[in-house]
Amino acid sequence: MNERVKLEPSWKERIGTYLDRPDMRSLSDFLREEKRQGKVIFPPGPDIFAAFDHTPFDNVRVVILGQDPYHGPGQAHGLCFSVQPGVRVPPSLDNIFKEIHRDLGIQRPGHGCLTAWADRGVLLLNAVLTVEQANANAHQGKGWEGFTDAAIEALNREREGLVFMLWGSYAQKKGQLIDTRRHLVLKSVHPSPLSAHRGFLGSGHFSKANDYLMSHGQEPIDWSLPPLPLS
Repeated sequence: MNERVKLEPSWKERIGTYLDRPDMRSLSDFLREEKRQGKVIFPPGPDIFAAFDHTPFDNVRVVILGQDPYHGPGQAHGLCFSVQPGVRVPPSLDNIFKEIHRDLGIQRPGHGCLTAWADRGVLLLNAVLTVEQANANAHQGKGWEGFTDAAIEALNREREGLVFMLWGSYAQKKGQLIDTRRHLVLKSVHPSPLSAHRGFLGSGHFSKANDYLMSHGQEPIDWSLPPLPLS
């Protein structure tokens, strides 16, 4: 799988060899077979590793962990919680925008494309990097989890002073990989409409992240988004 994957160089240096493992070869075979059967896979192939492309290893300052990509047409483009320009903002992302407005006074943007965050050092990483159309969680347990664990372990080991935002039980399980003496881990329920009112809204995670970054001599994240998403 490694020779066919165009992984951003700083990430390839650290986790590229993981792609040579038997479980990743099995994942590659699984994805090829799914496509052979005519199943539609999201995000499109060139976007599967977009989180790494937009946020090189040394640029990461905040990590937001998602579960798996959106499974509707035209939504997923490789950044967790983000949707393509022109696509309706999903409910969980709408709650994220509500909390940013409550926490920092930043107005809700007119779109749901979070590329600007990724380019500013927010790694928007799903635990599972692909999904079948209209079949949420279809690719869980196929091998992606180990690969994204390797990415988190590399950040935990080689970097200091990062902020990890873990929303919901699924993301919090990944939190077991993070040394809380070296990094800030912020936990809450998921921003989904089913749970956001039970602790996500009012959590203050965005101001807490910036306070922590500044206390460690780093620039705060600009959580605003351009009126029209960057190309």
